[in-house]
Amino acid sequence: MSSPTAQRLGVVPSVFAVEHLPQATFPDDDEWIALVRAPEGLTVVRETWPAGTGERWIGLYGGASAHGLDTPGMLAAIVGPLADAAIPVFVASTFHADLVLVPEPRVREAVAVLEGAGHQIDTRHLRS
Repeated sequence: MSSPTAQRLGVVPSVFAVEHLPQATFPDDDEWIALVRAPEGLTVVRETWPAGTGERWIGLYGGASAHGLDTPGMLAAIVGPLADAAIPVFVASTFHADLVLVPEPRVREAVAVLEGAGHQIDTRHLRS
């Protein structure tokens, strides 16, 4: 089933960590991918592979389906099916597309769910 919001996503070759720094306004280093500053502190997304401790996330990026800010429903078309499958997500959006992180142990399930929802997923960077 394809819809107007069906997208082409790729599995990002990096593995990510999502950190909360409650007292920080900026990280101590420049090894981050995305930052979100909020009243409760700083959220930092950074690469954590090949090794890393804590929860690891795999990114699905819609760069191949770049869209404008005025295109409604693009992110919902991705996170909706994942929510229906009870797969947690963390999202960092860019001007053109969205980076949707899913827990590493659930990435294959997430790919299957999204393909079932009509999205095309490039899995060449998916680890076995």
